[in-house]
Amino acid sequence: MSKMCGIIGYVGNKNANEIILKGIKRLEYRGYDSVGVAFVKDGKIIIKKDVGRIDEVHKKLNFLEPESNIGLAHTRWATHGSVTKGNAHPHLDCNEKIAIVHNGIIENYQEIKEFLKKRGHEFKSQTDSEVIAHLIEEFSRRVDFENACKKAFSMLQGSFAVLVINKDEEKIIGIRKDSPLVIGINENESFAASDIYALLPFTRNLIFLHNYDFVVLEKGKVRIENLIEGKVEREVERIDINVEETDKKDFHHYMIKEILEEADVFERALNQDELKVKKFIEEIKKAKKIFLVAAGTSYHACLAGSYLLAKAGIFTRPIIASEFNNFLNAIDEDTLIIAVSQSGETADVLEAIRKAKERKAKIFSIVNVYGSSLTRESDEFLLINAGFEISVAATKTYIAELAIFLLLHSKLTNKKINKEEIKAKILDLLSRSRREHIEKVAELLKDKQHVFLIGRGLEYVTALEAALKIKEISYIHAEAFPGGEIKHGTIALIEKDTPCIVFVGEEKEKILSNTEELKARGGFIIGVSEQNERIFDIWIKVPQDGEASLIYQIIPMQLLAYRLAVLRGFDPDKPRNLAKSVTVL
Repeated sequence: MSKMCGIIGYVGNKNANEIILKGIKRLEYRGYDSVGVAFVKDGKIIIKKDVGRIDEVHKKLNFLEPESNIGLAHTRWATHGSVTKGNAHPHLDCNEKIAIVHNGIIENYQEIKEFLKKRGHEFKSQTDSEVIAHLIEEFSRRVDFENACKKAFSMLQGSFAVLVINKDEEKIIGIRKDSPLVIGINENESFAASDIYALLPFTRNLIFLHNYDFVVLEKGKVRIENLIEGKVEREVERIDINVEETDKKDFHHYMIKEILEEADVFERALNQDELKVKKFIEEIKKAKKIFLVAAGTSYHACLAGSYLLAKAGIFTRPIIASEFNNFLNAIDEDTLIIAVSQSGETADVLEAIRKAKERKAKIFSIVNVYGSSLTRESDEFLLINAGFEISVAATKTYIAELAIFLLLHSKLTNKKINKEEIKAKILDLLSRSRREHIEKVAELLKDKQHVFLIGRGLEYVTALEAALKIKEISYIHAEAFPGGEIKHGTIALIEKDTPCIVFVGEEKEKILSNTEELKARGGFIIGVSEQNERIFDIWIKVPQDGEASLIYQIIPMQLLAYRLAVLRGFDPDKPRNLAKSVTVL
């Protein structure tokens, strides 16, 4: 499976170097093993690239020189080819006349590469992306730059967002297919990037491209045609978002900043258009079959959603998006798919909904990014309104997704959500004294190799998400199980002082009985509950409030995972081997 990269391009009358550098830094959460820039200066393409994070490579190579008014940049997460300077983007053609950056995967690159080798092209990397530059070069022998790009793009199979510059032309050419690309425009300036977050400091006038949209950017001009449909009109949308909210400010990491925003995020998530929510409820009641489809943390939100909807008398089946193919024969016109995704660009999720649409299913989605592929390909969607989440580990977006499922549950059961009370309890859980207690727990766990987590019902879902957070940013092995399952094998792994985190909820007596079994084998018990119990070695106090406990119990675990990562010397915002979203299958 391949991860997401970030690309950006600028052509205009301002300093492209400064704009490109600021923009690509805002895309670093999409990949950070290597970075590179390409600028046109005095009829030449200047490439600067290397392995490392953006600040490291910029310090070494200085991306601000030579100054130009047209350029591209790329921050990479390796897919094809190892992490080397040669494999970093941008890539050039043989004559160093054309430079490209690419996010995605070219499935037929081997076939194209063999064809081009026979035509005399020499390759300098092991990437699938480099073939794009050489393919454009090949067609440029017979047609102009724009048409050469069209012919080259038409040969590509897979998913791709590509930006191209030519040393002899003051324009950027781009294409998107199943990988995100958004266009920005001002007077005398044009931009392109993987997402709006990179462009918001410079423009609020955005165009969201569709699959196979071919775009030509010149100073303040944008021309778009679709390689399948021909001439198309794409609306320029004005997006008003407070850019200051996306700055790290005085926080050491984005992750802790985003966790501390969760009270407001919860409130915003509940502030939905009543008509849209009503459509969701009507469709949920009408559908004969309902599948909840997502990946990673969003899958855990779906699992929580399945419990909540079951409490309302609605049976749903949560499915990990990459496994959806195995359920296709059960999909028909009476099926509702509810897809959940922070980015709205997760490849597995998009593939699942497209296949479901082929079988006439209705597609509703819960998503954070307006204008994303998922919002455009859904029959209806609810925005979770969490704001930009920069840290790779999902925290506030998980809270927002849970809030949406709690909202649907409340509408189906006529059980009112006390928004202000929940918000106040979240703020208490995030208070300094609560955080200091979590820091003490982290000190006890920082050198452990294994952590086991158990819960029942909604608490089992929380255990799963807590384990994921601990694993992905502190690199401590953590596994979650339903409380009733530990005796079916897992208890064999419990030794003296093995940390066991226990989430206590409605099935209190049963989960405490399971805890006794862990304690009897020497387990070190960390209890997450409303009341302290004699069996706990450490107690993390949280409110018990029915379904809302989903929110309360995960917050201390997010704080714990964060503190563990920091104590162990790791960057919680950029965990190894991970990027913010998986945009390639």
